[in-house]
Amino acid sequence: MSETSPISLTRFLIEEQRAHQHLNADLRLLIEVVARACKSISIAVGKGDLGGVLGDAGTGNVQGEAQKKLDVLSNEILLEANAWGGHLAGCASEEMDDPHPIPDAYPKGNFLLLFDPLDGSSNIDVNISVGTIFSVLKCPDGVTNPSAEHFLQPGTMQVAAGYTVYGPSTLLVLTLGHGTHVFTLDRELGSFTLTRRNVQIPPDTREFAINMSNQRHWEAPMQGYVEELLAGKTGPRGKDFNMRWVASMVADVHRILTRGGIFIYPWDKKDAGKPGKLRLMYEANPMAFIVEQAGGAATTGRDRIMEVGPTALHQRVPVFLGSRNEVAYVTEFHRNHDRKA
Repeated sequence: MSETSPISLTRFLIEEQRAHQHLNADLRLLIEVVARACKSISIAVGKGDLGGVLGDAGTGNVQGEAQKKLDVLSNEILLEANAWGGHLAGCASEEMDDPHPIPDAYPKGNFLLLFDPLDGSSNIDVNISVGTIFSVLKCPDGVTNPSAEHFLQPGTMQVAAGYTVYGPSTLLVLTLGHGTHVFTLDRELGSFTLTRRNVQIPPDTREFAINMSNQRHWEAPMQGYVEELLAGKTGPRGKDFNMRWVASMVADVHRILTRGGIFIYPWDKKDAGKPGKLRLMYEANPMAFIVEQAGGAATTGRDRIMEVGPTALHQRVPVFLGSRNEVAYVTEFHRNHDRKA
């Protein structure tokens, strides 16, 4: 076979298994099953109104947020796909209060899967890119019926993480702890093909992604940092910044993965009782793993995200991720403020 032949996801995983012993057959199967489920979600997203999948489902998730029909459908697709393969001990979804057990009729494996089945679902009805985010952990030894406590592992314990973007093309971005790689879905063949290997995020940037409508609710260091960005060439940073905001985390992070930038969802006083907006286990940890493996950085504004000790399955945290020098700058900005305070 020619060295220039397209590399399928299956071939890539087999070669990774040979090169890195931590990737065993069960983990390889898990990744392939998740990718297959994402292809089904991609088809449903692509049909839109033709498939009757747009609009509200008339239900709410555990966070009290209104669910879209595609939220519910995507969740069901991922649960069904991963139930019978024998590679999972259990899974947990952002859309469900508690972990989902593997039916007793099927064998169980040694991995735990966490996922946000459809990130950015508020954008579905206006035809803006949405996606799926997932994280894989090892099930603790001796545990056959995992409960929420067994999922509460820091991000440093992840063995794999990825996301899909359902946009003009469907992309799967994956890390197994040895770089971050991009696969594109060939719609004719129905398979993911490696299109970018070992992606690297530029360390410096002139772009930031944030919801500016919340500015009045931010704490002081966040206000000061963005004021510096908006001051442009005549300000302390000495350069002009552009703002980009899709309000779909997978789309915003993928732009950063492609050309650099910083994505920020800080704590704010609008809902002061919550420590952040984004979920540590379903969004922050997997995205932090992907970004760090691409040479970027990810913090809460004070601490490395992947070192946060989780205390609840649906725990929220502030998120600052992307180009490592910019993340380091804003993190130190917050720490300096804390020291002075």
